[in-house]
Amino acid sequence: MRRVWGMRFGASVEGSGVRFRLWAPRLHAVQVAIAGQAPRTVPMEPEAGGEFVVYADGVSAGADYRFLTDGGRQLPDPVSRWQPDAVHGPSRVVDPASFDWSDQAWRGIPLEQLVIYELHTGTFTPDGTFDRIIPQLPYLCDLGVTAIELMPVAQFPGSRNWGYDGVDLYAPQSSYGGPNGLKRLVDACHRSGVAVVLDVVYNHLGPEGNYLAEFGPYFTDSYRTPWGQAINYDGAGSDGVRRFFVENALYWLTEYHVDALRLDAIHGIFDFSACHILQEMASAFHAQAEELGRRAFLIAESDLNDARVIRPRDLGGYGVDAQWLDDFHHSLYTAFAPDARGYFADFEGLRSLGKALQNGFVYEGQHSVYRGRRHGSSSRDCPGRQFVAFTQNHDQIGNARGGIRPAEESSLSRQKLAAAVLLFAPYIPLLFMGQEYGETAGFYYFTEHGDAALVQAVREGRRSEVGAFLPGVEFLDPQHAATFARSKLKWDLHCRAPHSGILAWYRDCTAARKGHAALANCRKDLVRTEWDSRYRWLVLERGDPSGAAAMLVCNFADAPQAVEVPFHGVPWSLRMWSGDARYGPPCAPPAARIGEGTSSALEMAPVSAALYFGT
Repeated sequence: MRRVWGMRFGASVEGSGVRFRLWAPRLHAVQVAIAGQAPRTVPMEPEAGGEFVVYADGVSAGADYRFLTDGGRQLPDPVSRWQPDAVHGPSRVVDPASFDWSDQAWRGIPLEQLVIYELHTGTFTPDGTFDRIIPQLPYLCDLGVTAIELMPVAQFPGSRNWGYDGVDLYAPQSSYGGPNGLKRLVDACHRSGVAVVLDVVYNHLGPEGNYLAEFGPYFTDSYRTPWGQAINYDGAGSDGVRRFFVENALYWLTEYHVDALRLDAIHGIFDFSACHILQEMASAFHAQAEELGRRAFLIAESDLNDARVIRPRDLGGYGVDAQWLDDFHHSLYTAFAPDARGYFADFEGLRSLGKALQNGFVYEGQHSVYRGRRHGSSSRDCPGRQFVAFTQNHDQIGNARGGIRPAEESSLSRQKLAAAVLLFAPYIPLLFMGQEYGETAGFYYFTEHGDAALVQAVREGRRSEVGAFLPGVEFLDPQHAATFARSKLKWDLHCRAPHSGILAWYRDCTAARKGHAALANCRKDLVRTEWDSRYRWLVLERGDPSGAAAMLVCNFADAPQAVEVPFHGVPWSLRMWSGDARYGPPCAPPAARIGEGTSSALEMAPVSAALYFGT
């Protein structure tokens, strides 16, 4: 029987002391400086493979320490479990066995049952901590959410950041509540029946407080990323680097009981070795989950449209469980209005949306104008549960829209129609915090760097990006505290009209999805779509092996019209429609029953959706 994985490196509480182990092939000598009432410095013993180790008796959890290098530098631990004084301060010893978990019976949630709610810890509540998320769990459960996705929480500079500037990848952000705060949140989620997805960044590290290069060959100049030096996954000395990141995935799974990792921008991970790092990580991650007796998943963010990412390893794939489906978002976005900006120029509204709903990837090898080349591979044989679809996320709001929420620009009707397409699609749906009630607070890019030159570089870079992609959009200084404050949710909105109506629509849509076999099964192979780009309507039909059937009829046009509904021999009964008075200003309902000697033309109100169940 295999041993359940445990941390080899860092500070491990053992008996009456702490064992410190460090991988530092670039150093010749290392000491541990231990703070406290009786501070001391202890030399570490070198071992094979660039490792250093020492056992310090009389040290316990809560002690602060640094590594002293042969060059006279005092550095935090690369695998620090806690950075209470931020990225430049000392590391703190944590005993993972000291936390009293209550989720021993938790086994996780099947992939196809996930309804994910992405949130940013710092802006989700006024206090911006892990603990303050917990009182909102009943609200999320009532909404129909089965998993929360935390934007990255690895320690970053300052107290406000999106999280993609993290540098201490094993240390939960101190301003959010540190290690125990995150554990309390995960434990509370599991008591509520909610899974936890953690966003992790394995393609780069942030620029401030990044000391890894002083210890070993973590970075390479062989490849370039838009965000910083590429990680050295396939060059000289990369064995220890690969281990560092694989063990980070196992660490979150094991010590924090997370249910899934969302792997940020894997197109920025470069590895041309015989076994891709994602293959290695997926194999180790799934083996550890099996040892723990839990369901656990890896979900990639990828703009490669490469089905190898999510194919099983025995079929030549990487074995990642699922990936974000950008093509769905871009198709639905242009279904409301064409957009020539950047990647949106490649998508043709309803034509692309119909393909995305049936196949997954829209681009599966044809020429992309945006990229100037052929792009993608076919995902037609990949199950629907392997795709995470969304109409909003942190990136599409904060970057593609300059922080402006759709609720600021889109009608209530458009918001409800988009929600219906998302929640009744054959994919795992992801909501971005606040979209379920039409949040009007923006989600802007914000930082709190301590280096003045870096602050100015980020400010000017961001100003240039916004000006190029979003001319006319107000530029907000990322470093200014007011930018962060403006990104916090307005929790008083969801209780009053029109926001309460949108929230009711989302709740009823998630309930319908979870309660009907044809909507809950993620069976992309049992999907039919028909659309008319000229008249701007789309019909999505979902099936199930049990014989259950559901049909979503959508009118994207700004005027009422008759939509030609394909009956396929099934009579249909109206379940819900977006123009019901419960969800906002009412409009004329569509026919209550269709398919039994009635006309095939269904009268639909402008910008509306109607859900029918087969009878």
